[in-house]
Amino acid sequence: MSTRVQRTARWSTAARTVIVLVIGLITISPLYWMVVVAFSTRSELLGGGEFRLWPREFTLENFTRVFGSFPVATWFGNSVAIAVVVTALSVITSLLAGYAFAQLRFRGSTVLFFIALATLVLPVQVIIVSLFRLITGLGIYGTYWGVILPSAASAFGLFLARQFMLGIPRELIEAARLDGASHVQTFLRVVLPMSKSLIAVLVFMGLLQSWNDFAWPLIALRDNQLFTLPIGLLFLQGQANSDYGATMAFALINVVPIALVFLFFQRYFIAGFARSGIK
Repeated sequence: MSTRVQRTARWSTAARTVIVLVIGLITISPLYWMVVVAFSTRSELLGGGEFRLWPREFTLENFTRVFGSFPVATWFGNSVAIAVVVTALSVITSLLAGYAFAQLRFRGSTVLFFIALATLVLPVQVIIVSLFRLITGLGIYGTYWGVILPSAASAFGLFLARQFMLGIPRELIEAARLDGASHVQTFLRVVLPMSKSLIAVLVFMGLLQSWNDFAWPLIALRDNQLFTLPIGLLFLQGQANSDYGATMAFALINVVPIALVFLFFQRYFIAGFARSGIK
């Protein structure tokens, strides 16, 4: 009986391993072909011929052509600047609001929380006219702040922070309060040191959302020197719609930074979701 159980366990492990490998290959295949096309010569891409899993001639000409024809470095800098500021603001607002909803008791907190959650079901297309009128009225249309301010708070980040902070024992909060600590001191000295995995999740989510945001920056920005990488990719496709190598090279420039960020934060990312009760 023991041998049969062990054999079944081995087969189960092998089956799970095969399933994970297949899913992994399917998931990574678009990135793989992006790399292949980005480092292939233009003649090889347009000439047809035999199917190859790797470029016949490894070249950087697509990247050279992209950087020589478009202000990619400027667009990259714009993406970094906007993503960093948006992420910093959204993390701060999510942590503060999450602490308030999780550990403070005030009238109407439940109603306010569910109103904030209700905004998750609203796509940006529904409120885009209102946002446009708002930034126009504030005089920030066509500037970085026109992109940053509407994204400075995240309803999902608020939800995640609240769920995480509900798991912090209230005894710790009450003990700090009895020692004379204010809510600000309690938040900084007790809650934040216990929220490293949560902060990592919020940082990654903020960077990912801001880095890949396309619809709102396309509307809020009018000077091509202020464009971000996703808008620049659309601009490139309009200028060279048949230059697949250049398109994939540009797309790779857009993808690699956020992929590196994920690899750096993945351990904290998983831990933060686990502790927040999100399955």
